[in-house]
Formats: sequence, C-alpha cells, structure tokens
Amino acid sequence: MAKAKMKSHRGAMKRFKLTGTGKVKRNKAYKSHILTKKSAKRKRGLRKATLLGSADLKRIKSVLNV
Repeated sequence: MAKAKMKSHRGAMKRFKLTGTGKVKRNKAYKSHILTKKSAKRKRGLRKATLLGSADLKRIKSVLNV
C-alpha cells in the first residue's frame, strides 16, 4: 500500500511564493489598516514583496513541502 503524501499548509501557500532560485518571497506587514498616520514613503516601502529571512526559511519551506 502506498504511503500517503504530505499536505502543504494552505494558509502558507497563499502567503509565500518560491523564486526560481529556491528563495521564499513574502509580502510586508503593517499595510492593511491605520494608514493615515503612516507617511507616504513608509507605505510605498511596504508595497513591494521581500525575501524571507534565514531564521524562518527552513520552517516555512517544510510547511510548503519544498
């Protein structure tokens, strides 16, 4: 009998994307509400996605089943 496959974490799949080189992309936090007190420069910096730090990389890749 075949062993069951691991399921990937669906919430993590929606939040993280893999790059071609195997790095993990994520969106920045603090962009959803209470935007009036944040400067335009700060909000502009929060738009673009960034790469995941090395501290969380192993954990996130395991839930993505990569």
